[in-house]
Amino acid sequence: MAEIKTAICRFCHSFCGIKVTIEDGKAVKVVGDKDNPMYFGYTCVKGRQLPAQHDNPERLLHAQRRTGDGHERIASEAALDEIAATIGRLIAEHGPRSVALYAATYTFPYPAGRAMAMALMDAIGSPMRFTSATIDQPGKPMSMALHGRWHAGPQPYAESDAWILVGANPVVSKWGGIPQYNPAKRLHDALKNGQKLVVIDPRLTETAEKAHLHLQCKPGEDPAILAGIANVMISEGMIDEAFLAAEVDGFEAFRAAVAPFTPDYVARRAGVPAEQIVEAARIFGSARRGMITAGTGPNMAPRGTLTEYLVLAINTIAGRWLREGEKVPNPFVLIPERHGKAQAEKKPKPWGYGEQLRVRGLGENASGLTPAALAEEILLDGEGQVRALMCVGGNPMAAWPDQMRTYEAMKKLELLATIDIKMSATAKVAHYVLPAALGLEAPAITISNENAWFYGSATGYPDPYAQYQPKLVEPPAGADVLEEWEVFYGIGQRLGLQLRINGQDVDMVNKPTTDDLFEMICRGSRIPLSEVKKYPHGHIFDDPDMMVLPKDEGWAETLDVGHPEMMQELAEVLAEPETNDAGHTLVADFGYRLVSRRLNDVYNSSGRDLPALTRNHHYNPAFMNPGDLAALGLRAGDVIRIASDHGSILGVAEEAADVRPGVISMAHSFGDAPQFDNQLFFIGSNTGRLTDVTRDFDARTGMPRMSAIPVSITRAEASWAAE
Repeated sequence: MAEIKTAICRFCHSFCGIKVTIEDGKAVKVVGDKDNPMYFGYTCVKGRQLPAQHDNPERLLHAQRRTGDGHERIASEAALDEIAATIGRLIAEHGPRSVALYAATYTFPYPAGRAMAMALMDAIGSPMRFTSATIDQPGKPMSMALHGRWHAGPQPYAESDAWILVGANPVVSKWGGIPQYNPAKRLHDALKNGQKLVVIDPRLTETAEKAHLHLQCKPGEDPAILAGIANVMISEGMIDEAFLAAEVDGFEAFRAAVAPFTPDYVARRAGVPAEQIVEAARIFGSARRGMITAGTGPNMAPRGTLTEYLVLAINTIAGRWLREGEKVPNPFVLIPERHGKAQAEKKPKPWGYGEQLRVRGLGENASGLTPAALAEEILLDGEGQVRALMCVGGNPMAAWPDQMRTYEAMKKLELLATIDIKMSATAKVAHYVLPAALGLEAPAITISNENAWFYGSATGYPDPYAQYQPKLVEPPAGADVLEEWEVFYGIGQRLGLQLRINGQDVDMVNKPTTDDLFEMICRGSRIPLSEVKKYPHGHIFDDPDMMVLPKDEGWAETLDVGHPEMMQELAEVLAEPETNDAGHTLVADFGYRLVSRRLNDVYNSSGRDLPALTRNHHYNPAFMNPGDLAALGLRAGDVIRIASDHGSILGVAEEAADVRPGVISMAHSFGDAPQFDNQLFFIGSNTGRLTDVTRDFDARTGMPRMSAIPVSITRAEASWAAE
């Protein structure tokens, strides 16, 4: 007999509220939960494929151990025995630093796994922990450290009458400014209420199609465009002078730095009409409320930190932060209460502290340690070398930049243990692969999206919403899968370590449940987890009397819009030679620019093995303007060679009128190990192979150029299929 249960979709970071039909212990259908107060019945095509994901014939149900060029089945407990023994030996011989952790995107939906992984690293005493955030949007936390955070938070999206999105397409990505919880509806409602939306993007994206104004710029010119918008706003007096006088430092330095970025100058170098720069500035500057936010693409392009800093600076000169007496939109639910104050927070040290890497002068910074340097740490012999890597929630072989260097590093490790649901590109080179329980097979909470508030200025839930989901189905019969936290708990047990979560000792004798860990993670929450569990559809725990508090008496901390590092970098932008728009007709001299993008049917490297999500294609097409294809004598479906000054990949050309001439638009995290390159029509191409992590990188964060990559395009030679 069928039953319907409410749940949290964990295919991506959005955590949509869903209803799951269960028959004979198996999930058979997923739809949006119309009674959910945050998502309003929304779910995407990926979420509706959760039953297929759980029942996928390619799903990994048993642990694997590498044997020569292949893998053999091993019991999960036996695999943990061997992994723990190797880690213990490496620590004894080479110290804790020899063991590293990569906790990536898919730890976001599984907070118990991430908490236990960090607890294990704490107990081991290893500082070598890396996350995907530092190769996604490291500019956000770094710029926040330089500019400062406004304690009360930003003005809410729903109340805005103007918004600017820089390189963000929230309708597809579910990230980047519009609240990612049914973003299409939220955008529709805002536009209906009179909001004017400006989008800055080389593509006419699904979001840009709805915009009042679209600046279809050259890739990588976001800093110049933002500086031009700021210049117009200052010149025309569209700034909050009272807020600047009371709460901001560095305005005169900022004014001087953006003054040379006139609309005509920005138009020449960014390839957009000067009048659009002026119009964007006037739309935003004349608005009563609204923010600028940026997406992943500008962070992956050069000068991502500067782009994010300019976003914050423009928001600040316009005074777009909540003030005393305004309602606090989200005082939180599953984390401690935030009763915002109308003041700037104390700024953290942006860099120059904590663990220092052995390569390129990189080290701990506001965004963390960068995995863009981890392959070098593995390959560099000597004291402090990383010899063991544990991966959770990620696929380094697909996601990290400089794929060939990553490949060599993965092969050199004495231990590579990864948790995965299939034999991914990373799993294929791992010593051990631990099979993971999937979203409906384990309890869930929405706490991660509350914590996202601390990552950027306009992220996280717009209201105090939370949901809990119990375990709904059992893993397939005969499966030997583990929840992610069980892997790290098991290793810690075998090493005789005491693990701690949120300041509390984990019981290392009597194994806790996932709910036990949730209680530890939620300690001190505004609303007890037991109360959240009473609302199966999720609930908004609003407090209409929660208002922004006044500034503390004598508080002197300010926001900084003129940080010397950022003003110097803006001067470097100004010193760059201008390029002409005819560059896209060149071939041999890397005259095209490859930009990153999201595809609606996949989430990074997940979803590419589900039939309903690969109806259009299994690969990541090289989307190009029809005029460029014609100029090169190419047609859609042709195999092309895309080359940077570091490497080359094969791609499948696809006609796309929404792409600016001179631009190639491709999704990242596709492809596999190099021996599978000729299967590009099934696995796609890895754009990370075009990036050299040792050149053209942010010296503070280590972020290399992963978008706006100069490339050339030629028709692939006929022998490509034999490669």
